[in-house]
Amino acid sequence: MELWYTEKQTESFGITAKVKQTYVHEQTDFQELAMIETEEWGNMLVLDGMVMTTVRDEFVYHEMVAHPALFTHPNPENVLVVGGGDGGVIREVLKHPKVKKAVLVDIDGKVIEYSKRYLPSIAGKLDDPRVSVQVDDGFKHIHDHKNTYDVILADTTEPVGPAVQLFTRGFYQGIFESLKEDGLFVAQTDNPWFKADLIRSVNRDVKEVFPIVRVYVANIPTYPSGLWTFTMGSKKHDPLNVKPEDIPELDTKYYTPRLHQAAFVLPKFVEDLTK
Repeated sequence: MELWYTEKQTESFGITAKVKQTYVHEQTDFQELAMIETEEWGNMLVLDGMVMTTVRDEFVYHEMVAHPALFTHPNPENVLVVGGGDGGVIREVLKHPKVKKAVLVDIDGKVIEYSKRYLPSIAGKLDDPRVSVQVDDGFKHIHDHKNTYDVILADTTEPVGPAVQLFTRGFYQGIFESLKEDGLFVAQTDNPWFKADLIRSVNRDVKEVFPIVRVYVANIPTYPSGLWTFTMGSKKHDPLNVKPEDIPELDTKYYTPRLHQAAFVLPKFVEDLTK
């Protein structure tokens, strides 16, 4: 008998993947967590019925959360990752030699525990000496750490459950205050096909807090619609001023120096959401 996992992305659309085996399926203190092995995408982390990451395509998301920000800031010594308990963004952050300390704050320790066990290629850098892993509320953390970070990366789930408050103006204001005087942040901001209103509201809220706001996109096949947006808010540094020749080559699979600026060239229907 074949077993398939289906993520219902809207009331009338979803994606499905053939499952080889289920490693974990439990209700944590915060969310429903599943770790499964799929035929097409390898091991897959699912939270509250939504695909968070897979071994096969994870590099796109994690590279695009980290590298546009870390190459825009001239000296990103202290970096905070909010969420991201799978460790993928931390792995990419540590590819930057200027980073002296990377703090990971995820509210659900079970995500960290099971990612280390079943997603070692993603979570393998969480024990690096430059990394501080904290099981805590990211919203509270930023409000308790003023003028601390050069770069903040919000690697959150979709705005449901414990992540709802991470898509509010109060969160972006807290990020602004937690950043140093030339700091910047990036947040994943979902897809323009099904969540256009979310992108509009986030863009409006971030513009009320940060003087420089840019949206960029990437292709992530296991996320709803495959087209994903990210929003950068910056106090001083504009990612559009970063030249390809100033970006050193990294060990990446998606992000490249030429892609840096290209990612900010939006399809018209996405650009319209940011006006």
